[in-house]
Amino acid sequence: MADIILQVAIVLIFFSIVFGVVRLVIGATAVDRVVAIDMLTVVTISLVALYADISGRFVYLDVALVYGLLSFLSVLAIARFLEKGP
Repeated sequence: MADIILQVAIVLIFFSIVFGVVRLVIGATAVDRVVAIDMLTVVTISLVALYADISGRFVYLDVALVYGLLSFLSVLAIARFLEKGP
């Protein structure tokens, strides 16, 4: 049962990566692209957490936590830059 759930999670993560890349390429504005990049970082964090569970090495969860914090701070910096305008 757990294997089926992991396979479903991997498929859903794959689809979210595909949709995120499509939004990144087709994005009409810079805000659309920033949101797509932020979504892809969230998906990457879920991949790291899934890999930590599969491999049994939970030290990767610390990596995912730090990556999430850096991603949040970078999105805030980009949002402030876009708010001021060029």
